Amino acid sequence: MARAPLLQLTGISLTFGGNPVFEDLSLNLQPGDRVALVGRNGSGKSTLMKVMAGLVEPDRGEVVRSAGTHVGYMEQDPDLSGFVTLGEFARAGLDEGQGYRVEMAAEGLKFDPDRPVSTASGGERRRAALARLLAQASELMLLDEPTNHLDIEAIGWLEDHLKQTRAAYVLISHDRAFLRNLTRATLWIDRGEVRRQERGFAGFEDWREATWAAEDEARHKLDRKIKAEARWAVEGISARRKRNQGRVRALAALRAERAAQIRRQGTAALALETGPQSGRKVIEAKGITKTFGNRAILRPFDLRIMRGDRVAFVGPNGVGKTTLIRLLTGEIAPDQGQVTLGKNLELAVFDQARATLNPDLSLWDSLTADPAMRVSGRADQVMVRGQPRHVVGYLKDFLFDEAQARAPVRSLSGGEKARLLLARLMARPSNLLVLDEPTNDLDVETLDLLQDILGDYDGTVLLVSHDRDFIDRVADTTVAMEGDGRAVVYAGGWSDYRAQRGEDAPVARAATPPAPSVRSPEPVGEKTKPAKTGLSFTEKHRLVELPAIIERLEAEIARLSEFLAQPDLYQAAPAKFQKATDALAERQVALAAAEEEWLLLEEKAAS
Repeated sequence: MARAPLLQLTGISLTFGGNPVFEDLSLNLQPGDRVALVGRNGSGKSTLMKVMAGLVEPDRGEVVRSAGTHVGYMEQDPDLSGFVTLGEFARAGLDEGQGYRVEMAAEGLKFDPDRPVSTASGGERRRAALARLLAQASELMLLDEPTNHLDIEAIGWLEDHLKQTRAAYVLISHDRAFLRNLTRATLWIDRGEVRRQERGFAGFEDWREATWAAEDEARHKLDRKIKAEARWAVEGISARRKRNQGRVRALAALRAERAAQIRRQGTAALALETGPQSGRKVIEAKGITKTFGNRAILRPFDLRIMRGDRVAFVGPNGVGKTTLIRLLTGEIAPDQGQVTLGKNLELAVFDQARATLNPDLSLWDSLTADPAMRVSGRADQVMVRGQPRHVVGYLKDFLFDEAQARAPVRSLSGGEKARLLLARLMARPSNLLVLDEPTNDLDVETLDLLQDILGDYDGTVLLVSHDRDFIDRVADTTVAMEGDGRAVVYAGGWSDYRAQRGEDAPVARAATPPAPSVRSPEPVGEKTKPAKTGLSFTEKHRLVELPAIIERLEAEIARLSEFLAQPDLYQAAPAKFQKATDALAERQVALAAAEEEWLLLEEKAAS
């Protein structure tokens, strides 16, 4: 018997506030699909996911789920009202005897099922919602920013779980490494249009740039044609007025086509201005310690940070990363030891909790109420890097429209709150920048721009992040907080730290090293010397031929997916539908095996 797709959207149209979000959207999700859902902040990713989950009703079109298919959805802000504990919420709807699934997920995601809902943080609530979704064992999982509020260890656990699951899933995430490691197809929302490519997120940026280049070329050709036809209309129409009215109408149609084209959204106008140059030595810590009650946050620790360094702090949630930064910046005092700050430091802080944003203030008031941005006697202007700017104009630099200026902060999405915080931070000159989880909720384009801005920044950067890709792109030194008060300094970013530690090696148990400069750190802990294992002749030959095999399988998957996307195929030709579905599943398995084999051979060759 032919199997239907897990979920089929046909002719979906949806409008909010007069603006179409989607128009005539059709797509299928098949068993075994592992899909990245990407697009700019505000493009409609979460809305599309809610349509898939049945939580938002489209204006037109049809959403069909295969018989017996359960669709699980994890939203960004779960509602836990009516539940006493996080575990009670996570176990809701499970059959008796299935509660162990929640316990397993709670251990991997690091939350306490007995924690009362009333005292649970936003991050703990999200982890409970994620555990609930995983415990349901749905045939199709819809995950909206599942890595937010997870530390790197929990993200690794979730990655392993999703690699092993037989369920299909759709992921929205800002974490490039997470998407690259898990997805085999990409849905891209761009100006109301949803495109699909049968390649994972690793191929997204090349695909996006090629699509935009083709769009720009087509727009250029259309502009040239309009220009030529307009010249003819001025110079040649008078002698043949009646005969050429059709050509005049064609010119009007070309102009209408050009006017109807939706321009791509620009990137936020991020800019950092370095304040007065700090001293060459920015921070020096000698023998600092910190204890809360009986718990050691930091054992004797030495660190020297020089002007221009980019230092990332990594470790599990609650290990004390933010506390260490507060010690290094002088916000709190160590129990023992000494912190010496350099001269002429001007500090700017990006707070992961968004605590500096008052949810009841409007965006306008959030900027004008900031003492550092206030312009004396002018309620409609703010001071931006020493120059007065109109509030609305400055908000537009960060992709807010005029209508949002008087809206309350609480109405903003997570990505919009992050952009508003960046707007406040970037308005003032600084030479020491503290970024505490800056990547949460930002889209790929804004993250790219933020990385470029940090690359050009002349000051010093202290970064707390669980985004492995972002750490690799930004940091030149990594301080790993490994629990029980241990902190170890490593050269480079996340990948360098893992390589120096020995990937998958146990956590280092040696004492904290003496004060290395972050320009020449000396990591502590035993290094695992890789064994010399060259490739055999057969393996070398296989490594050469695998890329062609992978490319062929990707092309076949793309053709089969395009064939299965026909809206009437299942009803009109169930036998063909079943044959194509089976072929697609077979090739997806073969592609995953080929990619895994290629990675293993590459790793062996590199060693």
